Amino acid sequence: MTKKYDAIIIGGGHNGLICAAYLAKAGRKVLVLEKRHVLGGAAVSEELYPGFTFSVASYVVSLFRPHIIRELNLAQHGYEIIPMDCSFLPLPNGDSLARWADPNRSRMEISRFSKKDAETYPEFSRIMTLMGKFAKEIIDHPAPDIASMKLKDLQGLLRMSRVFKDLGPDLFHLNLKLLTLSATDFLDLWFESETLKAPMSVSGIIGTFQGVRSPGTAYVLLHHYMGELDGAFRSWGFSKGGTGGVSMACARAAESFGAEIRTSASVASVKIKNNRACGVVLENGDELDAKLVVSNLDPRRTYLNLVGEDHLDGDIVKEIKRYKLRGSSGKVNLALDRVPEFTCCPGDGDHIRGDIAIAPGIDYLEKAFDEAKYGAFSRRPYINAVIPSLSDPSIAPPGKHVMSCFVQYAPYHISEGAENWPEQRAAFGEAVIDTLEEYVPNIRDIILHKQVLTPWDLEQQMGLSEGNIFHGELSLEQLLFQRPLAGYSKYETALPNLWMCGSGTHPGGGIMGAGGELAAKTILNRREI
Repeated sequence: MTKKYDAIIIGGGHNGLICAAYLAKAGRKVLVLEKRHVLGGAAVSEELYPGFTFSVASYVVSLFRPHIIRELNLAQHGYEIIPMDCSFLPLPNGDSLARWADPNRSRMEISRFSKKDAETYPEFSRIMTLMGKFAKEIIDHPAPDIASMKLKDLQGLLRMSRVFKDLGPDLFHLNLKLLTLSATDFLDLWFESETLKAPMSVSGIIGTFQGVRSPGTAYVLLHHYMGELDGAFRSWGFSKGGTGGVSMACARAAESFGAEIRTSASVASVKIKNNRACGVVLENGDELDAKLVVSNLDPRRTYLNLVGEDHLDGDIVKEIKRYKLRGSSGKVNLALDRVPEFTCCPGDGDHIRGDIAIAPGIDYLEKAFDEAKYGAFSRRPYINAVIPSLSDPSIAPPGKHVMSCFVQYAPYHISEGAENWPEQRAAFGEAVIDTLEEYVPNIRDIILHKQVLTPWDLEQQMGLSEGNIFHGELSLEQLLFQRPLAGYSKYETALPNLWMCGSGTHPGGGIMGAGGELAAKTILNRREI
């Protein structure tokens, strides 16, 4: 007899694994199917060069919801985060700026560039932390539908209104500015030093096809203030053993509750009967039955690839095709023979144990975006680099190191056509190394191995449509009750018995886990299985 599951999860990224864990914990029979040979999706660790473990795509952790860690006992399954203490900005003139977890230490550093900003910085951090705490009340619940008169939606709207009421009039108006202003315009309200504003503004462009002067990027900046580690807000860290450690902890938790997980199991389509999802068809032709199917893929792949236009209303197809992905990021991972030597601050030290921003000015960042607007990768890009092996020696041989470089901009839609990215890959990698060399003159001498990932590679290897790391831009029209589609923001789709749990659902991208958790809890609360 054919084995029938209560739920089949398509995609073994962290959200899919978390969804499986919650459903299995509730006693449901769950199967997770992952196309690749390794779990994690974009939150994955792989040994691509002997002895060196890379966080291939996602590379730092902050937004992961603390209550998920508790409810799934993830610490018992290997979840361990090493806090990052510093954000370091090397400058072309040989100077640098280090912002530390210690506010007094940060104030002394910032005062070298602006005494006014040094005094303002603690208040800015306090306000943003407060707004982040209020925002988490929104991201930790399903988004209410403002057009619905259902009791649960009205209760959700009431809860949201209370959140904004508790902000008070000043913070409420500031929140409105966050939703509409550019990252630089918002920071201009507080600071005068471009040396400080430039590395702060880049939080507003991570994963978006917008520049630091583009309206709406201030919200993305807030998105990166919502995280916490061990109760400390705005904290970031490295997962022990690479980012895949987060995913593997979720996988072990799911298995401990009884979930079944298969890798190298590629799903060709959702199985549909009587216009309802009833299982999946694998690429090898096998069919698996389930009461419902949950997709951890992005909205475009879920609707157009797994379901297909023939099974969808024409208006739904139009909306999905209008859904903005526009990947803009690439990744360069390096295996190094020794610690890189920054001209401004040579040698090993705490300053390079956090993140390192190549963002010497606002104009520099905007020029990088200008090239992307016209279909070219940035020749002098914004780079956010980390050297996690300094904090976690387990991922590299003794004395050797791993350097992970997140890069903007690398537009998916290059002028030559996305399919021509393989011919551009080497030049893109060289542009990143050239830029690093301006700050680390010995970088080429110490590179043992290099992995270059363009948005096209992220699409082909990890299933991220257009290489978008958030499964869709975090723009205002694609948030809350409109993510991914108005009327279908509560994890269900336009096809009955097909659900979604990935970053293309509310509350959005990052290693957050909320999509998987909220999808599972919604399914259980509605007694769908």
